[in-house]
Amino acid sequence: MANRASIAAVRQFNRFYTRQIGVLRKTYLDSPYSLGEMRVLYELAHGERFTASDIARALDLDAGYLSRLLRNFEKRGLISRKTSTKDGRQSHLALTIRGRKLFAPMEERSQHDAGAMLDNLKPSQQAQIVAAMTSIETLLTDGQTVISDAKPRYTLRDPRAGDFGWVISRHAELYFQEYGWGDPFEGLCAQIVADFVNNFDAKRERCWIAELNGENVGWVMLVKDDQPGAARVRLLLVDPKARGLGLGARLVDECDRFARAVGYTKITLWTHSVLTAARHVYEKAGFTLSSSEPRHSWGKDVVAEFWDLDL
Repeated sequence: MANRASIAAVRQFNRFYTRQIGVLRKTYLDSPYSLGEMRVLYELAHGERFTASDIARALDLDAGYLSRLLRNFEKRGLISRKTSTKDGRQSHLALTIRGRKLFAPMEERSQHDAGAMLDNLKPSQQAQIVAAMTSIETLLTDGQTVISDAKPRYTLRDPRAGDFGWVISRHAELYFQEYGWGDPFEGLCAQIVADFVNNFDAKRERCWIAELNGENVGWVMLVKDDQPGAARVRLLLVDPKARGLGLGARLVDECDRFARAVGYTKITLWTHSVLTAARHVYEKAGFTLSSSEPRHSWGKDVVAEFWDLDL
């Protein structure tokens, strides 16, 4: 159970933020509608073929309250209903032309207010705010129904100053938290990164870092292997806040495409049986398990695995 200090902190933030974005006012965005009403209009403006049940479930609204709200919208000519061809008991809802005309300036006002709040901050502070909001949403929405928000988008780029240090520290933190791997593992990561930086061959080697809302969330490198014509995938990492976006598969795919483009005939990698998500990515990309062996490493009994992909 959460401690009293944590609960107090959450309540304090809720009081601060509801005032910050104006939800305590009688009407929202200086419109004739409440926050709840505007939230329903938002869903109808940004989605397709929603039923009342869809909206009630996604927004956690009481069915009776939502029914009264929708009847009011219908009387005002803001929404239309069309009986479902699959289930005559259900109706699909949509904004009418009048409804869209009413909602458009409210959407513009919301955009303006959010922009004005961020404009008071430096770019680095804006990125920090957005990253924190993304973390809160990711941690609190596991298993909830969301009907209109698309998955957040990440970007891939080349590394810059500070990224190599982040790769080492984030590997050490995550693998200790999730698997209990101790200090020697961090040293191994540091050695792999040092070898890459000190012996980098720009024509035959590459690394990618993934960003989400200005924050590092993923990494992989492709390096020359000791076997002639072979490349090796090293230090694939997907931060928990970016899991579920297909990022691991994308990073492995980038390795595959680069390896083929520069003429490698094989990609190999070293992983462990406990890393089930990574193993699934490798298997889906066409890698096959070539060998495995039990070891005692980083304070744990592990099973090391070697996977290969012929190009």
